[in-house]
Amino acid sequence: MELTVIVKKGERQYVSLCPELDVVSQGLTIEESLENMKEAVELYLEEMGVPEGIGESHMIVTTIGVTHGKASHPVR
Repeated sequence: MELTVIVKKGERQYVSLCPELDVVSQGLTIEESLENMKEAVELYLEEMGVPEGIGESHMIVTTIGVTHGKASHPVR
């Protein structure tokens, strides 16, 4: 099973998030953060099982560009 992991540098550690499962982990290095995330996801799946819809639907991971303080389209 392949899942998405987002890694962000925190103040002291790298924080990783698996958005499909809403699981968070951390580590002193990117590698440690990912290793800890894998363990956390495995424990989650062992305890909670595979959530409905995982593997059936696809996430879109992309980026957007914004100008600080200015919205290009009005929020409705």
